[in-house]
Amino acid sequence: MGELLTPDAGLIFWTIVTFLCLVAVLKFAAWGPLLHAVEAREARIQADRDAAERARAEAERIQKELEARMAGVQAESKELLAAATKDGEALRAKLKAEAEADAQAVKDKTFAELAVEKNKLVAELRKEVATLSVLAAEKLMRNSVDEDVQKSVLAGFFKDLDAAKANRN
Repeated sequence: MGELLTPDAGLIFWTIVTFLCLVAVLKFAAWGPLLHAVEAREARIQADRDAAERARAEAERIQKELEARMAGVQAESKELLAAATKDGEALRAKLKAEAEADAQAVKDKTFAELAVEKNKLVAELRKEVATLSVLAAEKLMRNSVDEDVQKSVLAGFFKDLDAAKANRN
């Protein structure tokens, strides 16, 4: 068992040579491609990370831009709503004024028509009263008055009524 524990210089030399050959073969056959694959993966991961950072920065920029637009849209919508309310109030006031003017015009027209109708009725009533008065006077006098006399009496009667009416006013 003593021989196993004593080192032999030739064995040590060949072990080192074999080890170095194995390292050289592994370097060219396995470690080189393996290191290139690891480096490529690391570069791809770094590129993905950079792209994600750019995308995050772009998303933040877009979010800020959208928030600014939303604030502008809200302000604009408030202005439009205020303008629409103001226009609505102005239109309501205008329509109300027009309706009141139309109502006043209808009222004035109605009063004018009533005045014309009243004057017609008063004229008819005067004629009727005058005719009845002449008939009553005729019966009282028991004479018949001819039509020319009746017209002249009526004309005088109406003239006296108009004069009395003018004196009262």
